Amino acid sequence: MGAEALQFFIACVTAAGFGVGIAAFGCGIGQGIGVRGAVEGIARNPESSGKVTVTMLIGLAMIESLCIYALVVALILIYAHPQAATIAGLFGAGGH
Repeated sequence: MGAEALQFFIACVTAAGFGVGIAAFGCGIGQGIGVRGAVEGIARNPESSGKVTVTMLIGLAMIESLCIYALVVALILIYAHPQAATIAGLFGAGGH
């Protein structure tokens, strides 16, 4: 049972690492495209900079929330699974 739990833990940690990495990459690309559009809009019409900036910041917050959701799912994968007690015992953190 210990080896199976450890393999499951390794798979969860690997999936969490890749998931957060992919989410951060995607969010970075999305934020870059959003900022580019806002800067181009302000360059074409400088009077609209206030509204464009506010809308851009709200959009960036929404995009960043997607990366935070991926981080939350990754933390759940690592820390809240059925074999957490078995894995803690393998690492000597079981509180025995």
